[in-house]
Parts: sequence; structure tokens; C-alpha cells
Amino acid sequence: MVHPLPAAPQSGKPKLLDQVRQLLRLRHYSLRTEEAYLAWMKRFILFHGKRHPRELDERDISAFLSSLAVEGKVAASTQNQALSALLFLYKEVLGRELAFIGGVVRVKRPPKLPVVLAPAEVRAVLAQLNGQYRLMAELLYGSGLRLLECLRLRIAPPDDAIEGHANSGYFQSLSTAPHRRV
Repeated sequence: MVHPLPAAPQSGKPKLLDQVRQLLRLRHYSLRTEEAYLAWMKRFILFHGKRHPRELDERDISAFLSSLAVEGKVAASTQNQALSALLFLYKEVLGRELAFIGGVVRVKRPPKLPVVLAPAEVRAVLAQLNGQYRLMAELLYGSGLRLLECLRLRIAPPDDAIEGHANSGYFQSLSTAPHRRV
């Protein structure tokens, strides 16, 4: 005899991470941002022994961010992303303004030296590629697209117009595909 499982109790309010996901989608955040923010929020909650963020304060946020720098040895941009996720959680989801988050051990950004290739060097690199990989490299180099944006591009056959999705939403190219690239 098969016994049906009891239905899960329905509470009036969705779980915290479901609320976050819903609000991120309502505000048209990218899927990658949603995934990253949710991952940082989960790590924050687990770091503090699965305590609800409402029970935690600025000192707890500072301890988490400092642990990322000291024990996690993360990059400065990673630590900033974690901070942005937590600020979103507290301000937008929990409706709580945070005071100054002090005492955070910050990751030092290494000095950046720009890497610039001469046109001849770019041609030499592109000459080593064939087919779709060459086309993608030429588009990335010539248009400034990000890799994921390039991968999502589609060519509309009738007029060779390029269309795709950018981070800020849907875009359509105003120009046609070039006959000669680079």
C-alpha cells in the first residue's frame, strides 16, 4: 500500500534566499550576478553557523569579509563582490540600513600594468586561429564584447544583422556584419 507523502507546510512568506532571488530578478540583475550573490549569502550564513542574517550585525559582516582576505586569500574584486552581495541582502531584502562596516582587513590590489599588443602582434595571434574561433576572436578584439556576450550573438541571415543579449538587457546591432574583419 502506497502512502502519499504529507504536503510541505505552506508558510506565508518565502524563504530568505527565495526572496533574494525574486528581488534580483525583479530588478533585472544578470543571472551570473544572481548566482554569485546567492553563493556569497550562503557562505555568509554558513560562516556564522547558519544564524539568520537578521541576528547578525556589522561586526559579523566585518569578520566574514576579513576572513575572506586572511584565510581565503581572495582577490580584492572578490571581496568587493561579497560586500556588494551582503549590502544588497541587508538594504534591499531585509530593509535594514547598515552603519559603517569598519575593521575589515582589505585585500591590497596589485598594481596593474596594461597589456597592449601592436597591430602586427594582433594579426599574428589571429593568424593562428581558424574558423569560428578566429571569428570570435576578431569580434572580441574589434568590438569590445565580453566573451559570454560574443557566445550569445546570432546572425540574422536576411540582412546579416547581428543581434544578441548584453548585460544590461536585449540589444540589436545597428550595423551589419563586416565583409572584412581586422
